[in-house]
Amino acid sequence: MTDDLYYELALTLLPGIGPQLTRQLMSYGSSAKNVLHLPPGKLRRIPGVGDATVKILTGPERGQALSQAESSLRKAEKEGIDILFYTSRKFPARLKLIPDAPVLLYYQGTADLNAPKTLALVGTRQATEYGREQTERIVKGVLPHEPLIISGLAYGIDIMAHRAALQEGLATVGVMATGLDIIYPAAHRKTAEKMREQGGLLTEFAFGTQPDRYNFPQRNRIIAGLADGTVVVEAAAKGGALITAELALSYDRDVLAVPGNLGSAASAGCNALIKSHKAALYAEPLDLVQLLNWDAALHQTGKFKPAPSYSAADFTAEEFALLTVLAAATGREEQMDTLAWKAQQPIHAVASRLLALEFRGVVRALPGKKFALA
Repeated sequence: MTDDLYYELALTLLPGIGPQLTRQLMSYGSSAKNVLHLPPGKLRRIPGVGDATVKILTGPERGQALSQAESSLRKAEKEGIDILFYTSRKFPARLKLIPDAPVLLYYQGTADLNAPKTLALVGTRQATEYGREQTERIVKGVLPHEPLIISGLAYGIDIMAHRAALQEGLATVGVMATGLDIIYPAAHRKTAEKMREQGGLLTEFAFGTQPDRYNFPQRNRIIAGLADGTVVVEAAAKGGALITAELALSYDRDVLAVPGNLGSAASAGCNALIKSHKAALYAEPLDLVQLLNWDAALHQTGKFKPAPSYSAADFTAEEFALLTVLAAATGREEQMDTLAWKAQQPIHAVASRLLALEFRGVVRALPGKKFALA
């Protein structure tokens, strides 16, 4: 286990230290190890850090978190599980662009979480035969584009999407509302085992986390944040699939919905999304390909990747993260403050890195403290 990851994991295990505060602490402390060794006086100078937080960072909770981190790292190493802090190059770049992104993920699998094309398929747990047919049609329809298929491993449309992807040879990742050591529902264990070999299992929850009902809406934001687009296959008037759709819309991601018969309870949510213009109507694969700009003729590598001429090997991880954000920005430009926030890097460090990239002719400065790819 690496020293950095040991402290990073411990920081996320402290009670009351959520993702936003973790990023704030990291921006001032530069590393989790530094944060956990800062004296109380320096901790209090960090905006958003009060006496209660200082007590957590310096009190007995700190020792407990370090002990739990050591145990978790050993378990992860034994079972072939990757623990990804948000500064890791393997951490999904798409997730870094959403405001409520997790700062740490547990992942077991073979799929690239930064695959060029990703698609979420979600829907009701009470899926009908129509839902199954449409799910399988969608997966077969996108097969030429080889996207990573993402869903939540739940009953109904979720598990149908995973199984259809496995059947067609596509990688599929299940985002879980439990720790990786707890497969829920247990009935999907065999499918989950196959997904570890042809895709993966992903969660932000620590080992031993049970399927608490509050975890599922939280899990849904990761599904929405990982995907270029989300297709709601079947959804009742209320439910988790609609929460995922709303989250995707709030992240400025595309949403499509499969229409169903009027009066069908299983399609009421989909029809409502289309009627309210929150989702594009999905009738055939071309609808999805055009909306997500998956035109093979453009040789697109995915809208969250820098231009093909930029190789990660030519830059530091931090520089490449900045290029990734600029490549995904509307108009390919971004203000420095926003760029720092999306890349989750300290503003002073971003300024110096942008200057270095400007000297190399990779980015260019614009009026209003904006930057764009050159």
